[in-house]
Amino acid sequence: MHKPTSTPPRKSQMALTEELVARTMRVVEDAGPTPGMVYMLDADYARFRDEILASAPPGPLKLFAYGSLLWKPAGEVRGGERAVARGWHRSFCFTVQRFRGTLEQPGLMMALDRGGQCQGMVFEIAEPVAANLEALLRREMTILPAVNVPRWLRVSTEGGASRALGFVVDPANPRYAGKLDKAAVAATLARAVGHWGSGAQYLFETIRHLDACGIRDRNLWQLQELVAQEIGRTQAAL
Repeated sequence: MHKPTSTPPRKSQMALTEELVARTMRVVEDAGPTPGMVYMLDADYARFRDEILASAPPGPLKLFAYGSLLWKPAGEVRGGERAVARGWHRSFCFTVQRFRGTLEQPGLMMALDRGGQCQGMVFEIAEPVAANLEALLRREMTILPAVNVPRWLRVSTEGGASRALGFVVDPANPRYAGKLDKAAVAATLARAVGHWGSGAQYLFETIRHLDACGIRDRNLWQLQELVAQEIGRTQAAL
């Protein structure tokens, strides 16, 4: 059985420091639902929850975490095993006008996009599974049609191959930003902030928690250097 590989955490420090992240933070009031958007209702969450449970493989319901679910999973999870999802890669690929962005300065959020591979962690969704699964859906999905959609992924761990629930981007969704240049992503993350925090904070925490799991994402490491430079230029211009 193929074992997932990862680059051991380096001793070098990130260019994107806590001090630089702090420069991007400010108090932003939640403006509430974005005008023109259709927000999910209780019945929508129940439908997604029931469809997932009906299609779930035998055994514990597994979750593939590759970004903020590593430190803020919403609902109770247990365990944790390093895993690889092939055919997908983590990418800042959809826009948000709330949470980590505003109408005036939209932000970018991560999802799994097609191509490559992604190293992350597999957790088990704890009992009561239905309630914890719905809490997860309410965190990850807010607007219809959903841009970040649940999907059963084939993942590989040291224990073998299995299926785990992951959230992948819908490229047909109007909020899908496509494959953006790293410089463009960095410029957005350095400036966008919402009531949940800034894009720079989101990137910083993702890298920090991946490193704690023994995972080094080369693309994110390059991106944090560009974000650090962009914050420096933005602050110097003030």
